Parts: sequence; C-alpha cells; structure tokens
Amino acid sequence: MIVTIVTFKLPQPTTLAEITKTFQSTAPKYQGIPGLLRKNYFMSEDGSRAGGIYVWKSRADADRVYTAEWKSFVESKYGSLPSIEYLHSPVMVDNREGSISVAA
Repeated sequence: MIVTIVTFKLPQPTTLAEITKTFQSTAPKYQGIPGLLRKNYFMSEDGSRAGGIYVWKSRADADRVYTAEWKSFVESKYGSLPSIEYLHSPVMVDNREGSISVAA
C-alpha cells in the first residue's frame, strides 16, 4: 500500500465550515477510483493549509490520478499547486472493520 499526503497553501486562511463545504463538493470525484482505498481531507488548525491523505493499493494507482490535469484542477480550486509526498504503508489497522491489512 502507498499513502500520499497532498498539501497546498490556501490563498487566505479559511474556517472549518467553509473548507468542509468545498471538500464535500469535490468528494464525489474520488468515489470509485480504481486503487483508492481511502481519502481523508484535512485543514491545518490555523486554516492556512489543506489537502488530503490518501491510501492506495499501489504507486501506479496513485500516479494515474496525479496527472497534470489533476494538479491544474487543484490549483484552480484552491489557489496553489499541490505538493505530493509518497510513503510506504506495509501494515494498516482498521478499527471500524476490525481488521489488520498487510500490503502484498
């Protein structure tokens, strides 16, 4: 599994209520994407930075999404280009499902 942390600076600080509305408008875009296991949106406590934490089956699945077109979409929506950090996730604990997953 691969975890990516996508971060972008907001042009001006925002509130949790405002960013929640924005995130709700983009969330359906991520449903059903092949290889995407989970996405958590986030905003920094001071409201100046936001992004997503994604869990992917593979790096190839993530790379199919993080295209130039996707980066342009993020920039147009939030006002800055995203930075993407890739991390290996060999084991994942899911307390909702009561499971522990080990990457293949």
